[in-house]
This record gives sequence, structure tokens and C-alpha cells, in this order.
Amino acid sequence: SKRHDHLISCPVSHSPEYFFFSCYFFSFPVSWAGSFSLSSMPTILTHESSQNVTETIRLVFYILFEQDPNCFVQWEGSHFHSFLQQPFLPSPWKSGAGLCRTQVALGGFMHPRYDYREMLHNATFCLVPRGRRLGSFRFLEALQAACVPVMLSNGWELPFSEVINWNQAAVIGDERLLLQIPSTIRSIHQDKILALRQQTQFLWEAYFSSVEKIVLTTLEIIQDRIFKHISRNSLIWNKHPGGLFVLPQYSSYLGDFPYYYANLGLKPPSKFTAVIHAVTPLVSQSQPVLKLLVAAAKSQYCAQIIVLWNCDKPLPAKHRWPATSVPVVVIEGESKVMSSRFLPYDNIITDAVLSLDEDTVLSTTEVDFAFTVWQSFPERIVGYPARSHFWDNSKERWGYTSKWTNDYSMVLTGAAIYHKYYHYLYTHYLPASLKNMVDQLANCEDILMNFLVSAVTKLPPIKVTQKKQYKETMMGQTSRASRWADPDHFAQRQSCMNSFASWFGYMPLIHSQMRLDPVLFKDQVSILRKKYRDIERL
Repeated sequence: SKRHDHLISCPVSHSPEYFFFSCYFFSFPVSWAGSFSLSSMPTILTHESSQNVTETIRLVFYILFEQDPNCFVQWEGSHFHSFLQQPFLPSPWKSGAGLCRTQVALGGFMHPRYDYREMLHNATFCLVPRGRRLGSFRFLEALQAACVPVMLSNGWELPFSEVINWNQAAVIGDERLLLQIPSTIRSIHQDKILALRQQTQFLWEAYFSSVEKIVLTTLEIIQDRIFKHISRNSLIWNKHPGGLFVLPQYSSYLGDFPYYYANLGLKPPSKFTAVIHAVTPLVSQSQPVLKLLVAAAKSQYCAQIIVLWNCDKPLPAKHRWPATSVPVVVIEGESKVMSSRFLPYDNIITDAVLSLDEDTVLSTTEVDFAFTVWQSFPERIVGYPARSHFWDNSKERWGYTSKWTNDYSMVLTGAAIYHKYYHYLYTHYLPASLKNMVDQLANCEDILMNFLVSAVTKLPPIKVTQKKQYKETMMGQTSRASRWADPDHFAQRQSCMNSFASWFGYMPLIHSQMRLDPVLFKDQVSILRKKYRDIERL
């Protein structure tokens, strides 16, 4: 990963040259470590056992992680099977409701009367006792099934415990006090149980659901150890969206991210910066881009306007731009590619960004309403033009549609508001291959941004009002802005959908049927009672 290249060349004496991930069935053998003479070379060692080997091996870094099912495990159906583990048959519990009274096989051997997977997913608590190896697969199975792990293994250092607060996702029991476990579990309130189960799902999805996430989490922990001045704190690691999506290089202050306003007791930003993407020359004072600039500038929430000049023609003279009550900054793009609209420009002085295409048609009232909605959902994309995706069974691929249906999964960035952190994430998190595709096609940048935000938030965007037409229909068909009329444009977007889904490894877009309108919108009441009166006339 390009994000971790600096770990190999970090300014630390004996910087690491080797990464060893040990997925061992049993406790980590100290004799094995010595046989490789690891002390003679800079090494990063990670393994899933809790045995303390730091006294034996001189290592720069030592990370504990949970053994992934792909390490020395055979996957049969939907259950993890270990070749060397013996069946574990716990005695029946003669306790009340909610506790299993029947012997159930754990650890890879199926009971003839019960379906292991079904019972696991229907259980609220799952016992995770000491096994022949401490890093038991039962722990991963419990996390995946949203079953609260009840840890019965004294001295087990839980995976990534350096950054993960396992008290928020598991019940840590004492194997010497087994008879107290039932009463302890019964005393947990239902609200606490729900919070524990939700946290198991967050931790599983964020850090343990794939080998890639385990490796990336390990590298991020190492990075935090090296660069302590920009390391993530516990809140970042233990709250959605997690440490892999919150890049400390962006800021060391949590208030600069859109996910922690409630935790910090902060209000969302009260101003926005409008970024207008201009690709056609300025030849007339009646062009849509000038009307759009004036409409955005009149908003009570507008702090400044940035015009990103990606046109092949020279930059217009300053007097060609209309006079406004807010500063207007014109930036000439160096590369003039589509991805440049999502660069983290220092000129953007607010956390909120109103992203606009030059041919977008919006009134000041519409801008104001969209921004007030975004203040309630600062981690999402909020805007007007909605699109959707679907699975095409005949072609066995993802499809893209602009048809108006009862749901949507994307809000295009031609008229949308989002947090400026997503500019940084788009630039520094996404691979160059996807951004190069966008630039070569001069297309799909809005789809890629929707993929990114949905992957981070696990939430759909938000559409506001029933407005359908948001483009200026009088734009010249020879202009670059008329790419929507290009017959290849739609086919390219179909192809982009599948390329993006392939890189993410799944389809992150989420359908939604929610649309937010102003209070009393279209109601038969006096217009004087309505705050956003002009929206109904549009």
C-alpha cells in the first residue's frame, strides 16, 4: 500500500525490512523464533498467541492479532474447522431463560441434533473458553455472528488490545469463577447487550473480516507507534468508521472530522465553501455558471466561492466575474482532469463543501435548505440529483440507472454538499488506478465519490426535495459540459460501477427511499407559514 511505504523507510534505527505474520494452531513456540535468528534482522512480528515472546526475541514491533479463518483453516459450508482441535462439549447449564441447557458442540465438530451456525446466530452470548491454543476460532465466530463473547481464558491478551477497548464488545470473565458467569450475564441490561452486539459487528467489519483488514490494521498500529505526534486516540479506533478510514495525517483534532461532533459536543459547521467546476469558456454574461455563482453567493451560509477553472481557454479577466458579497477565488487546474475537483485545496476554509457543476441550476433557497439538512447529517452526501444501481442477472454485472424510481443509492456531486475531509480521503486513500480511470474517461468521478463515502459511513446519501431537473438545458452541445449527451457517457458509467465494485471487493452503495422536504412542503396552508417558500414554485 502506498500509504504505508514510509514505514519501510522510516527514520528509525534498524527500520523493519521483514513482516512475519504467524498463524499458529498452538501457543507460539519460542524455540521456533530462535531458529530463525530474528534478532539479527529488523523485523515486525505479529501472531495470534498471547504468550509473551518479547523477552526472547529482540523485535522492533510486536503485535497481537486474531487468527483469520484463511490461516491454516479449512472452510466447509459456513463453519470454521480446525484440523487439530478436539471437540468441546460444555456441560448443561441448569439456569434460567436465555442460557443454553443442552450440550452443544463447539470448536469445529457438529452436534447431530443441532445446527451450529443457526444456534450461533440466534445466541446472545457465546462462551469462549481456553482452548488448546489461546487464539480460538470461537472468538472470531462469535464476533461475526454478533454474539457477545464471554471470555473464559485468564491471561489472554485480546487481539489489537493496544487500541481496541474490548470491554465495549465482550464480557471478560474469570475462569476460576465459572459459577458466577450466569448471574453476571443475567445482570446485564438489554440496552447494554444491544450496545455490546453492535460493537461486535463494528469491530468485525472494521478490523477482522478479511486478511487485508488484519494486515492494514497491524500496519496502522505500527505507524501510530512510530509517529506518536499524529497517532489515533481510543475514540477513533473504537467508534465508527474506525481507524482505517480516519487518517491522522489530515488532522490531529477530532473536530476536523465529520464523525465526532456528538461525542465532542460540537455543532456542525455553520458556513460552506461553494466549489464550482468550470470546463467551458466564459463568452457571455448570461451563462449558467454566472447565475449559479450569484445564487450561491446570496446564501446566508456561504463563506466563499471557489471556481475551479479546468477549461482549455485562458482564465477570464477579473472584471468578467460578477460582484458578490463573499470572496470569489478562481483556481486554474494544472492537470485539468476530473479528479482535480476533489483535491484537498488549502483555499477551502470551511469544513462543508457545496460541490457544483457549471451548468447546475439551483436557487439560493435550494442551497440554503440543502445545507441545513446537511448540518444534521454531516458525514453523508446531501444533494439533489439522485441515481441508483442494480444487479443485472442476465449480464451478471452491476448496472447504473438514472430512471426515477422509489429509491436511490447515489447523489451526484454536481449539486451536493459534503464534508471536505472526503477530498483528502479521495486523494490519499483511493488507489491511483481508479483515479486514472476517472481522468482518462473524464467521467465517473461522482460515482467514485459516492462509493467512497458509502464505504466509510455504511449509510446511503440523502436526497432533498422532489426536484428532478438540475441541469441547464440550453448549454451548447459542442461544449465539454455536454458530455451527458454523449452516447458513450452512459456506457462508461456502467463500466465504472463494476471496476469500482471490484476494487472495493463488494458493492458499498446502499439503497434509500428517504427524501427530505421542507416542513409544510406542498401542504395547503398559507405561504407565510413556510420558511422555504420559493422551493414549491421551482
